Amino acid sequence: MATHPVSDFSPYFANVCDDPMSGAFDEGRQAHPRGSSTVPVPKEQWGAVWETAEQTPRTKHGMAYVHVPFCENHCLFCGFYQNAWKPELGAGYVDQLLRQAETLRGKGALEGPPLRALYFGGGTPTALAAKDIGRMVRGLRDILPLAPDCEITLEGRIFSFTPDKQDAAFEAGVNRISLGVQTFDTAIRKRLGRKASGEEVKATLSRLVAQDAAAIVIDLIYGLPNQTHETWARDIATVDDLGLDGVDHYGLNMIKGTPLMASVEKGKLTPLTRSELGEYYARGHEQMKDLGWAPISCSHYQSPSLRERSVYNYGAKTGWDFFALGAGAGGSLNGLSYFNIPMLETYAAKVSADEAPFMGLNKASAIAPLVNAARAGMERARLDTRALEQGFVDCDLDSAARAQKPALSLLEPLLAQWVEAGLMARRGRFYELTLAGRFWQVQMTGRLTNFFAEIYLPPAERRDPNHRRAAA
Repeated sequence: MATHPVSDFSPYFANVCDDPMSGAFDEGRQAHPRGSSTVPVPKEQWGAVWETAEQTPRTKHGMAYVHVPFCENHCLFCGFYQNAWKPELGAGYVDQLLRQAETLRGKGALEGPPLRALYFGGGTPTALAAKDIGRMVRGLRDILPLAPDCEITLEGRIFSFTPDKQDAAFEAGVNRISLGVQTFDTAIRKRLGRKASGEEVKATLSRLVAQDAAAIVIDLIYGLPNQTHETWARDIATVDDLGLDGVDHYGLNMIKGTPLMASVEKGKLTPLTRSELGEYYARGHEQMKDLGWAPISCSHYQSPSLRERSVYNYGAKTGWDFFALGAGAGGSLNGLSYFNIPMLETYAAKVSADEAPFMGLNKASAIAPLVNAARAGMERARLDTRALEQGFVDCDLDSAARAQKPALSLLEPLLAQWVEAGLMARRGRFYELTLAGRFWQVQMTGRLTNFFAEIYLPPAERRDPNHRRAAA
């Protein structure tokens, strides 16, 4: 394997400026870090490669993701909308999910470490009827080898999560609820296409907290149209007042093809600048600290109740194995990543024929352990040099690549520059992200993974052949 030592670090460097929160990088913030950790499997090899993966016992931490691809309406900011919800589709879709899961019985992949998280996402899982939520959760708990303390999350929306569905979820074993609140301000909610008022949201959350049956977690978004620092501060205070267990702070991501982005393109809406978004992020972070909440990732906070763990979110971003069930679900298994067919009828036909319903298959690249070590550290705002060294040892590199200096030695000039730019601080074997570094974590993680690809992978195995330009 040819290697590609870096002679010019400048495309990966941050800008050294008085305000790194607003000026560290020159591009907008993105939802997920880029990087090269997979290589496509030729379609003619899919059958044999997949059979081997399914029959091989797992060795890594494991999870499962279940996708329910229906929404009652298309929220203006959302880039994940797939199918309009129709009540008559729910029962049949749950039947298909359970049938897909049944095909795993007796397969080697169910052996190995028990699954630490089972996540029902979407879409809107809470759109399903109460009885379908119950049998979906119970059915998968019966089939999958869950750990005794497995985190079982049901994602959804306040509007559709009625008391009968709440009770059905808890009785079936759900121990974590994740709801996309975004804001408690009724006027802003209406503009975003949210149906429930702020008071209705609070009432539902109060009932869930009072039941004391699960960790109750919500998402908040900063940078929304008509939002002010005052409304943002009130949203955060409300989270604490309600006694919730966890909260995510997400900057509004302008996604092409969404109704909100269409408003921007027509000149009807002006999104916030990076500097303005950074101020919201900083104020939110400081307010959470003042309230006694602990940051357990760059965007997620845990209340003093200590009930929230966010196991699935961490595992999904750091290389754990996870089974993918449902139309449009993505997963990772024994060195393969895959994506299920999103079209409902095609997915149903494959499942009915007891065939694997995936439409894409990739194998982990030679540097996947190193990439995963970097992502794990950056997600928790604490890059562990020992983990990077072990990741390099675990990489599937040939002798020519091994002849390069270890990844950490090559990386040190870049990390030193990020320290100079105010994005990191060295603490023993760790590089801890500053507040500005937390804000720019996605861009920094993308640079790290692209950096490793440039050193150790030939161009054909880099996910983005223009990765140097993408990093700049």
